[in-house]
Amino acid sequence: MNAERPFAAMSPATGEDVVLQAFRAESTRLCEVLGELTEAQFALATPCPPWNVAELAVHINSAVARVLAGLAAPAPPRADIAAADYYRPEIFDGAANAERVRMAQRDAAVYQNATAITAAFGDTWRQADIAISGQPADRMITTRWGDGILLSEFMITRVVELVLHGLDIAIALGASAWTTPEAAAVVGDFLRIEPAATHLGWDRPTALAKASGRAALSTRESAELARLNITWRRFG
Repeated sequence: MNAERPFAAMSPATGEDVVLQAFRAESTRLCEVLGELTEAQFALATPCPPWNVAELAVHINSAVARVLAGLAAPAPPRADIAAADYYRPEIFDGAANAERVRMAQRDAAVYQNATAITAAFGDTWRQADIAISGQPADRMITTRWGDGILLSEFMITRVVELVLHGLDIAIALGASAWTTPEAAAVVGDFLRIEPAATHLGWDRPTALAKASGRAALSTRESAELARLNITWRRFG
């Protein structure tokens, strides 16, 4: 592993860290989408009740801001978890989810309009991008739950947040998913969609929606997944 770069997997086309490339691409695209929305669209209900689009966008902004908070704090002595462990069910219990809902609603009320929310997200992801650059491969941060995690692993979870909540916003808008290829690849690997996608003939956007619970499984699909012993948990 290159000690001067935070991510080991490199894009053969650009030589750039694939997770960081995915973070930049998906953040850029989401910012573009938010910038095109009207105030009425920001008020639409999402599949993450009781949040509307504005509140969900603020939640995404907060998720990305946790990169900055983690890097600003002292590094923990060890990594306790990897990316997959971040979403363990015992952490995201009813009390934790209620607190996430309350925080996003409270924070969204601070912004005057959709333009302000979009600008805040644009500032946050660009600041995070700058802060990540040049971090060593073994840089660790502490999550909001108190776990030590490698920055490279934590950034996978940030791409997951961008992609899956981007799907939620697309559903709220009645729009097609805009997931970038770079981010779809990272989240596809994280969710391990390839065996099911290949067997059932899903393209990657369909597989992401199905695996994350954003799209319903048909009776046949459920039966085939059970036969293959493939299960996914719902990512909120």
